[in-house]
Amino acid sequence: MQPTHTEHDATHLHAHLKGDAKHTHSFEGRSQSILAWALGLTLSFAGIEVAAGFLSNSLALISDAGHMVTDAAALGLALLAQLIARRPPSPRHSFGFGRAEALAAFVNGLAMLCVVGWICYEAALRFSSPQPVKGGMVFIVAFIGLAINIVVAWVLSKDKQSVNTRAALVHVMGDLLGSVAAIVAGAVIYFTGWMQIDPLLSVLVSLLILKSTFGVLRESYHFLMEGVPMHIDYIQVGADVEEVDGVIAVHDLHVWDMSPGQPALIGHVEIEHLDHWPKVLRAIKKMLLSKHGIDHITLQPETATMAGLHASDKTH
Repeated sequence: MQPTHTEHDATHLHAHLKGDAKHTHSFEGRSQSILAWALGLTLSFAGIEVAAGFLSNSLALISDAGHMVTDAAALGLALLAQLIARRPPSPRHSFGFGRAEALAAFVNGLAMLCVVGWICYEAALRFSSPQPVKGGMVFIVAFIGLAINIVVAWVLSKDKQSVNTRAALVHVMGDLLGSVAAIVAGAVIYFTGWMQIDPLLSVLVSLLILKSTFGVLRESYHFLMEGVPMHIDYIQVGADVEEVDGVIAVHDLHVWDMSPGQPALIGHVEIEHLDHWPKVLRAIKKMLLSKHGIDHITLQPETATMAGLHASDKTH
């Protein structure tokens, strides 16, 4: 079957030729098996812990169970996002689907905030009106949950490239803390009968989780808003380009992440003679890659006269 005119054009337009950036816009090298294993382990225990939490009437265990359920949703979103992100560019999405990862990470962070809010609300009610809790059941189930979470966290830590996998790892680390809190709560209740330890530890874990959650939200929001990558100094990039031999000035400069870990740069470069552009461009590309790790570069050369014409056009 012959490709349609649209498909042929799209393939040609998305191609990377000699001198272009070396990366592709899809995530061919990322393994989905990491998230799949983590999702399977989490789901295998989430249902058991939810039931045990309600049977034992433990807020600490219920909060841990809630984290496990949220973990499963986060891991499912992360897996779906990676499946979407691996799709190649299309005529309607020329950059590909890499932003699906950051979008899922942002949603995961918001979901965790909702879980923390619910736990704190329930804890406030139980401080004033303590509820009987089956400490022995809480201890046993929470200990099993801790083992599951350690395994899941270890599996997720294998993928350090994906912001979305790191967001899912935040969920799992939060649930790991929840399991520890539930173990302590179960032991204290079993040996002393002090019921207030249950909501107290739930609130403590929730507050610890907030710091990591805000970090994920800040990083994914910055990416979605096309902010300058955290590891790149925008002012220094402009100064370094202007230091290249043959460059007079730089303007309309933009630096952002096309997809996580893949920075891109566009801008206008003023030079003395257009005949010098091939040599100047090679020098700029070499510098940007070696000093700032930027290899997806689109620059427009201009002379002083051309730059003046652009400025005049913008005033009319």
